[in-house]
Amino acid sequence: MVYLTRIEHFNAAHKLFNPNWSLEKNEEVFGKCANANWHGHNFELFVTIKGNPDPDTGFIFDAKKLSKLINEHIIEKLDHRNLNEDVDFMQGKMCSIENLVMGIWAEL
Repeated sequence: MVYLTRIEHFNAAHKLFNPNWSLEKNEEVFGKCANANWHGHNFELFVTIKGNPDPDTGFIFDAKKLSKLINEHIIEKLDHRNLNEDVDFMQGKMCSIENLVMGIWAEL
């Protein structure tokens, strides 16, 4: 069993804000992530797959194809976007990194 990891990058803005809380509590819990004018991050996305190498190619999966899949299904949806407003799979969810990762996994 071997592992193959692709690292891709994207930039995106978001805001963490619970509408049931006061502005003060949101700022206390989320800090600058609660900024009313949003804020951005430079993200690194690590996607790891595992398997046994194919005897003919030596690959568990073609790394170029994996990169293309990640870019088509994830990066194009996230890069230079507002995660709260522009990304379908984040609608109605708190834009935490944990929820973002679960959304990315579901998309892949």
